[in-house]
Amino acid sequence: MDGGLIVFSLAATFFAAALTVPAGFGLATMITPVVFLWLEPHEAVAVVALVHGSHNAWKLKVLRESVDYTAVRRFGWAMVAGALLGAFLNTIVDAEPLLLLVGIALVVLPLLSVTERWTDFRLPEAEDRIGGFGSGFFGGLTGHQGALRAMFLQKRLPDKAEYAATAAVLALVVDVTRIPVYVALEGWQILEAGWLILGLVLAAILGVKLGKRWLKKWKSERIRKGILIAIVLSGLMSIREALIALEYPLH
Repeated sequence: MDGGLIVFSLAATFFAAALTVPAGFGLATMITPVVFLWLEPHEAVAVVALVHGSHNAWKLKVLRESVDYTAVRRFGWAMVAGALLGAFLNTIVDAEPLLLLVGIALVVLPLLSVTERWTDFRLPEAEDRIGGFGSGFFGGLTGHQGALRAMFLQKRLPDKAEYAATAAVLALVVDVTRIPVYVALEGWQILEAGWLILGLVLAAILGVKLGKRWLKKWKSERIRKGILIAIVLSGLMSIREALIALEYPLH
């Protein structure tokens, strides 16, 4: 067992977990490549879900007083439906074409949002259900749920603490929905990775404490701009991942 790889994996998870407290998303996107160093893709998605769920549960414990339950009700039921469908399709459907489409959306929508002062573009509240379903569906199917959710949620909750706390609840809703499906389908393989799961979960929980400090220190506008940039980067990464999987030439 490579000691350097273990240290790298734990450190990467710790800092990713800290960054995603103010951002409200991104842990799965950042640590999935790390888990790929240890496991095959389907097992990796399941393990990342367990780490992601533990991280969000701890974030909720730390930030529970700031949760906006109106937003949770508006998004939540659609996210559950999407997560169930996505998790069931995880092992039987080719996710890459869908991942390509969501990647394009994650690049285009923030750019439209940034320019809304010069355009008539708005994300109406009725579309929250679409955002919730899409976030849950892609969370269950590919493990990438946060950027699409953040695109809608950060428009509704300008307060940084409310946004971070509510994002944790909604992410946990998807995790609690999809994890039992993964366990049912990939149970033995997940058990074999128990030591890896334990280490990454501890690193992610410890990262929450540092992330809470950053949430208090950073200004709301800076966090919002960082979220939009991260959404676009996540979209570009999704597009690249899909094109590689589809064996489409990138040069």
